Amino acid sequence: MLRGMWTAASGMASQQLQLDVIANNLANVNTTGFKKSRADFQDLLYQTLRMAGATTATGGTVPTGIQIGMGCRPVAVQKLFTQGDYNQTKNELDWAIEGKGFFKILSNEEELYTRAGAFKLDRDGYVVTSDGDRLQPEFAVPTGTVTISIDSGGRLVAADAAGTELGSVQVVLYSFPNPAGLFSVGRNLLRPTEASGEAIQGNPGTEGFGTISQGFLEVSNVDVVSEMVSMIITQRAYEVNSKAIQTSDQMLELANNIKR
Repeated sequence: MLRGMWTAASGMASQQLQLDVIANNLANVNTTGFKKSRADFQDLLYQTLRMAGATTATGGTVPTGIQIGMGCRPVAVQKLFTQGDYNQTKNELDWAIEGKGFFKILSNEEELYTRAGAFKLDRDGYVVTSDGDRLQPEFAVPTGTVTISIDSGGRLVAADAAGTELGSVQVVLYSFPNPAGLFSVGRNLLRPTEASGEAIQGNPGTEGFGTISQGFLEVSNVDVVSEMVSMIITQRAYEVNSKAIQTSDQMLELANNIKR
């Protein structure tokens, strides 16, 4: 009965983590470029009371053994980099990546990566994020620029009122062998790790990289209906584990009262 209590307690702790992940997904349902997370679980060690395949006293073979599980534990919370929907903004500095790839920005001299393409111009004319981190490679819009355009292949052009090109730069994208291994640092930014592998550079629309759409933003890939269903399932799983603890407690109470 004590084993049952600890087993059920591990289930409650796991479902609490599952709910935390769901809550974070729902909180970021309107976050540009956000990728939802999923919690993965494993069963714990088993107490083996009888080994399957063992030889009995009569010379037979035990067809099935006796193993009692000890609960479960979380082993990973991974991001799912499926494509999000698109929101048309008609803002010339809003760029959405259609397909594979990340933008690279420089934050406190550290190279980080993002799917959020809601860029702005700082006072020096550089293309930056909402936190003022510059897009890499850096590009300062020349004085006199009236229009900024970027094609699907990533060529960024600044032009004056007459349409004369004042400056241009090739915007590149980056990919990773294992995007799920990237470390989330917040602010829509991701940091490479040993698990993610080294960044691979490429032009949009080439070598499997996605293209860039100007005037659009990629919204979160969170499916609200799916998350709500998962939340209901998690709540019921939490309740049934708590019921197992209550039942174990009642059985212990009965055992303690036998001699009365």
